[in-house]
Amino acid sequence: MIYKHIQGLIAKAIHTNLIDEQDQIYARNQILDLLNLESFPELIANPTNGSIPNLLEKIIEYAVTEHVIENVFDDKEILAATIMNCFVARPSVINHTFWQKYHSSPQEATDYFYELSKNSNYIQMNRIKKNIQFKADSEYGEMDITINMSKPEKDPEQIKRERALKKDVHYPKCVLCMENEGYAGRTGYPARANHRIVRVELTNEDWYLQYSPYVYYNEHSILLSKEHRDMKINKKTFENLLAFVEKFPHYFIGSNADLPIVGGSILSHDHYQAGRYDFPMTYVNNALEFTINKFPSVSAALLEWPLTTIRLQSDNIEMLTEAADFILDKWKNYSDESAKIHAFTDDTPHNTITPIARMKENKFELDLVLRNNRTTDKHPLGIFHPHADVHHIKKENIGLIEVMGLAVLPARLHEEIEEIKKSLLGKQSNVESYHQEWTEQIRNKYNKFTSKEEVDRILEKELGKKFAKVLDDAGVFKEQVAFERFIKNLNE
Repeated sequence: MIYKHIQGLIAKAIHTNLIDEQDQIYARNQILDLLNLESFPELIANPTNGSIPNLLEKIIEYAVTEHVIENVFDDKEILAATIMNCFVARPSVINHTFWQKYHSSPQEATDYFYELSKNSNYIQMNRIKKNIQFKADSEYGEMDITINMSKPEKDPEQIKRERALKKDVHYPKCVLCMENEGYAGRTGYPARANHRIVRVELTNEDWYLQYSPYVYYNEHSILLSKEHRDMKINKKTFENLLAFVEKFPHYFIGSNADLPIVGGSILSHDHYQAGRYDFPMTYVNNALEFTINKFPSVSAALLEWPLTTIRLQSDNIEMLTEAADFILDKWKNYSDESAKIHAFTDDTPHNTITPIARMKENKFELDLVLRNNRTTDKHPLGIFHPHADVHHIKKENIGLIEVMGLAVLPARLHEEIEEIKKSLLGKQSNVESYHQEWTEQIRNKYNKFTSKEEVDRILEKELGKKFAKVLDDAGVFKEQVAFERFIKNLNE
């Protein structure tokens, strides 16, 4: 069967334009070597049909059974990526093709690269399908909810091996460095043999576009700096974001904040996240329109959104950049005791911004989400961070994706919510202690539950409300009058 699987994979690679028919003998021989096979039958009747990820899984199963590799997560990942690398063109070819297509249209270029990244199994489509996704109503409109089931948990053997084989290796410096392109991987470090990046010049500096291996939304991409350096929100950030949407007007792009607690998971490498998706935040209404006296040609508004968000619009990139930088500078030094906002504790800064750029109706649009990472004894994880009453749903940082209205919730919730549903339906259940109060609140609110479908709808709705509360907690100005004091400060 292994020969049928190999031939099926080669046929699928040809069908998806990963390789040409002229490349199939070369690709086959490369795979034979990786599997310690010395020959190949002259005729393969009925090659295995299926998707590339499924065919790859069958080949990896063979490799484990025949002791080509050990039944350990990293070994399987490394072999799978190396096999797919036999079908992926060299970086120079991919870059050339990308920019050739770009001359026809930016969308044609990204369509090509996205399909390549999926077909090469760099984007883990089989695992992503395991995610639980739905939309849920809230007072701020529909929220996107994802329970993240795609990232595989490490098995005990994998953990044991990582401890035993731990090496003091600092190459690549991090998982976002450009040196990951084509890197085979090692125990405790992800396989990237089939990984490719596209060079994009922004404001006279090299950046590199790639897709996330675990996409949370359509065309979820990452733009990483050539240099391994800490993330920093400054004027250059706004220039880069706006330059990117000028090049790729069908994409949005944003950055995590650059401080702990309010920032993303990786602050050690300057990077942005982009994609082709309208988040719940994208089309929300204005709560308050106002003028920035220094920039009367830039329209400004406070959004009807749980996190304090200033939306700027202009058809002039330079003016928009200057306005955003002006607001950032004012915000970084702004304190308001009545709103619990302190700009500094001694020399430690607390204020920063999560910025998001897009094109809308032929204008440049920049959302500036005001963030503060101060902690207190009452809120040791952050005053403007999910509070204790929502930690049973989400305790992690609120990064760029959540800011825009897409909840990325932990995998544990899948089974835990199923137990809550059983409890509400009067069945034997094991509801975690930290969910019990919430379960009783739902029971008292709805009183009677007649079917599993009804309970499913109720739990989705209540999760949406919880997520809205998570975002509410992260908002720095809870009342519009407090925000108006900040506007006054801008215009003094």
